[in-house]
Amino acid sequence: MNHLAHLFLAPDSPHARIGSVMGDFARGLKVRELPPTVRAGVHHHRAVDSFTDSHPEVLASKRLFSQQRRRFAGVALDILYDHYLLRHWQQFSNVDSGTFIDTVYQEFRDYEHLMPDKMKRVTRNMVENDWFGTYADLDSVGFALNRVAQRIRFQHQFFDIIDEIKENDRELERRFLIFFPELITYAGDVS
Repeated sequence: MNHLAHLFLAPDSPHARIGSVMGDFARGLKVRELPPTVRAGVHHHRAVDSFTDSHPEVLASKRLFSQQRRRFAGVALDILYDHYLLRHWQQFSNVDSGTFIDTVYQEFRDYEHLMPDKMKRVTRNMVENDWFGTYADLDSVGFALNRVAQRIRFQHQFFDIIDEIKENDRELERRFLIFFPELITYAGDVS
């Protein structure tokens, strides 16, 4: 799961939402020293990732990618799932997506003191460039995926993976719509 989905699925508190994103920045972090609600958010992040990585619909979605790109299918799906969440937001939430995103961006600013330095840099960039708002557009997802590809330090075929996503959009979306409600249920039970 990518950042927006983690925030959406996290327990409903600013600390837990910060922790849910912090799960991607926890390497080298002394998680035991975090406030309990932030620590719970990190734990929640890990549980959601574990459930996602082993879900049959996610595994089947990865197999839709070509052999040369399959290695990166998980990364592509993470960002694509934020797009599908936004595409189907009204099905999953009574809160307007823009309101939720604005709230999260404000929490990033208000609770920056809890974040490791790398997370601060990334969340500032998220807010300044409205990452979550841009994920509503599939071409912007492609741009984001190409930015990820630029950071890979070895030879790969990840660039323009959006072409394969577009070819399989209906099937990937169908599988997401089976998987995500099950993830919501699972995430609501994580303590």
